[in-house]
Amino acid sequence: MAKKRKGSPFKYGIWDFIFDILNHLFLIFLCVVTLYPFVNVIAISLNDATDAVRGGIYIWPREFSWRNFEVILTENKNIVQALKISALRALLGSALSVLSCLMVAYTLSRKDYIFRPVLTTFFVLTMYFSGGLIPTYLLIRYLGLINNFLVYIIPRLIAAFNIMIMRSYIETIPYSLVEAAKIDGASEYRILFTVIMPLSVPVLATILLYTAVGQWNSWFDTMLYCSSEPNLSTLQFELQKLLQAARTMSSSAMDVALGTTSAEQQTKAAVTPNSIRAAMTVIAVVPILFVYPFLQRYFIHGLTLGGVKG
Repeated sequence: MAKKRKGSPFKYGIWDFIFDILNHLFLIFLCVVTLYPFVNVIAISLNDATDAVRGGIYIWPREFSWRNFEVILTENKNIVQALKISALRALLGSALSVLSCLMVAYTLSRKDYIFRPVLTTFFVLTMYFSGGLIPTYLLIRYLGLINNFLVYIIPRLIAAFNIMIMRSYIETIPYSLVEAAKIDGASEYRILFTVIMPLSVPVLATILLYTAVGQWNSWFDTMLYCSSEPNLSTLQFELQKLLQAARTMSSSAMDVALGTTSAEQQTKAAVTPNSIRAAMTVIAVVPILFVYPFLQRYFIHGLTLGGVKG
């Protein structure tokens, strides 16, 4: 006797059962395809580098070794300082950027602001047109931000895309709350920080995650503006330099894999470009993996509600 699907007027027949099986198999396959590259990178990073050259490592290291991480974390003198700079710019830069964008977004959400159409058009245009790399570099130099930590903060304070998302979200908040706060004598800053900000936590958390990931992964600005100042180097830039240095070991690593080198040479060639690259990927991704679960519940809610005007 056929069962009825709960909440549906249709009977649960054999074709529904087959569809459910195929749907589950497809989702399992999709999860495996998505997760396998990350698991494979972790396995390679934890495997002996010379053994990994031979291939055949999939989801579990064949010869377990911490050597790849030791080379990155101990043999690079600037790695600890670079880690501090990356963490500081990710925390400070993302917090100040979200705060700055929130203030601009709140201003643009006010329909009684006379310059709202002009400024909105101005911000939207910056999303499609850029001054280019050379004018940007000249501007940074004239502002005195070369070899200055503020070069990681000031140019990223305002992002037009983030402002548009925040503005759309704030417009969904009933304006009667703002009017009630005004009647009670609250100033614009008081309204922003005690009324608007607490109600905008989902979109703020979403933008905070976007901004923090961008700050953490950034290395090109370090190469342009702070490459001559080791104390301002970031983790991603140091890993990039280490990867370039590791590429010179390709030939020696192949000799080790084929057994054509002496014992002394094998000791020196303890890492390979692939093993260094895998360990670098793990080091760069793990901090974000720890942050994401705390902001995940706000992620989808913040973007979808911010894109719907109520």
